[in-house]
Amino acid sequence: MNKADFNYIDHYKRDAEEFDYFEHRSGATAHDERRVREYIISGVDVKQGRVLDVGAGSAWVAEKFTQKGFEVVSMDISLKNLVKAKEKVPGSLHSCVSSDSFKLPYKDASFDLVIASEVIEHVYDPKGFVKELTRIVKPGGQLLITTPYKEKLQYSLCIHCNKPTPLHAHIHSFDEKVLLSLFKDTHASSLEWATFGNKLLIFLRTYVILQFFPFPLWKLKDSAANLLFKKPVHILIKYTR
Repeated sequence: MNKADFNYIDHYKRDAEEFDYFEHRSGATAHDERRVREYIISGVDVKQGRVLDVGAGSAWVAEKFTQKGFEVVSMDISLKNLVKAKEKVPGSLHSCVSSDSFKLPYKDASFDLVIASEVIEHVYDPKGFVKELTRIVKPGGQLLITTPYKEKLQYSLCIHCNKPTPLHAHIHSFDEKVLLSLFKDTHASSLEWATFGNKLLIFLRTYVILQFFPFPLWKLKDSAANLLFKKPVHILIKYTR
C-alpha cells in the first residue's frame, strides 16, 4: 500500500465521524478487547513516567495508567475522539494531542512507555511507523505493539471508486518474522514477542464462560488451547530500548 493510494489522515478523521469508539461493547468483541488490554498491561515493566497512547481509541490506556500514577498523552488524528477521551478521563495526568504518527511533535527519548494497540495494520508504512515510535522511547523505556496475527486480509468492491477496498481498513497482515524485521536498526536492548487469543475458542463462543476467568487463569487456558489448535488471534511485540 502506497501513501498516494490511501489518504489516511482524511480517512481516520471521517472514520471518527462515522463510528463511535466509545460505545459499549458486548459479547465476544468485548471479551477479545478486554484480553488485549490485559495482555498489554501484563507486559509493561515500566513502573512510572510518561506514556504515549498512539491511536487512543476509547482512551482505555489513559483510564488504566493514570490510576497507576502515570502521566498519559492520548494521541489521535481525530479531534472528536480526543474530546471524548478527555471527557472520559479528566484530570491533570491526562492530556491529548492531535498528530500524525509519522510526524510526532516530540523530541527523541520523550516517553517511558509507548503503546500502539491494533494500529499498525492500518498504516501505509509499518517500518516508518516503528522507526518514529522507537525514536521517542527513552533508554530503558518500552514500546508495546499489538496487531492481528496472520490475518487473512479481505476486500470488498467500493461502490464509489469501483476499486477493491480492504475491510476495516486493515492493509497489512503480520506474523513474528515480519514484525521483528521492522525493528532492524532500532538499537533494541530487548525485543520479545508473544501470540495470544485462539480462533477456535472464539468460534465456540467460549467467552460466555471465560469472561469470568481472571487474566492469569484465562492466559493459562488460552495457552493450552493454542498448543492443541495453533490459531492465535493477536501478536504482541515488546521493544525495550
